[in-house]
Amino acid sequence: MALFTDGPPSHIEFMTGLDSQLMSVASSEGIDVKRKLVLAYEEIGLDLNALLKRTEMAERPVWAIMRPKLNDVVVTTALKLWHAYRTLELVYADAYNSQLNDRYQGKSEQFQKMANSYRERLIDAGAGMASRPVARALTPVLTAAPGSLPDNIYYVTAAWVNRTNEEGASAIPAAIATSSSSFSALPGPVPANATGWNVYVGTDPDSVTLQNSSPLDVGVAWVQPVWISATGRKPGFGQEPNYLQALPRTIQRG
Repeated sequence: MALFTDGPPSHIEFMTGLDSQLMSVASSEGIDVKRKLVLAYEEIGLDLNALLKRTEMAERPVWAIMRPKLNDVVVTTALKLWHAYRTLELVYADAYNSQLNDRYQGKSEQFQKMANSYRERLIDAGAGMASRPVARALTPVLTAAPGSLPDNIYYVTAAWVNRTNEEGASAIPAAIATSSSSFSALPGPVPANATGWNVYVGTDPDSVTLQNSSPLDVGVAWVQPVWISATGRKPGFGQEPNYLQALPRTIQRG
């Protein structure tokens, strides 16, 4: 699972599964759904940060020791759905304000209730947290290198790992065309907690597979051999939570 700070937890394709009319409404009313995704993400980030800060005031030693932060939060199902429904609420609220159409108002209120419901579920269950969070990798930089890979277009992505070999979310793939050559790949800036990285390669961006047998050292480029390994696993979706952080509903006094 990705970290919350990797970017908006849900996406347009996911939300159209929750509301099939989303894109037709957005098109007819001139609404930028991507912008609503970001707005909902920013709002939820502020809310989550406030909830986490309340734990610092709670009279529980473990909370004081762990000092949970927003960049430790892992996207769980409840958090993803909270974001998706909040985005849908914003879209239909905008549509209603434009047309004063009661149908849009009804859907906005419906999605508001769903967003609030999943916020409450997150509070009830606790926020998923990573002990050593590893940020999503940036798209790797590819350059031509000596070699004899079959001429083709290759897609390459990367993911950072921490010292316990937990892998962060993978990058948006980069593409390179070879001509009597191979290529080298190097990920972007090294995030906190990263101790190595994995590389995934394929001839289809949706079918890349792991190429290295053990994590590559930070700062070491990957040079693709004369073949593409198709037996490696596909990239994961990021780290699983190491623990659940209780979220107090009210600010502790005293």
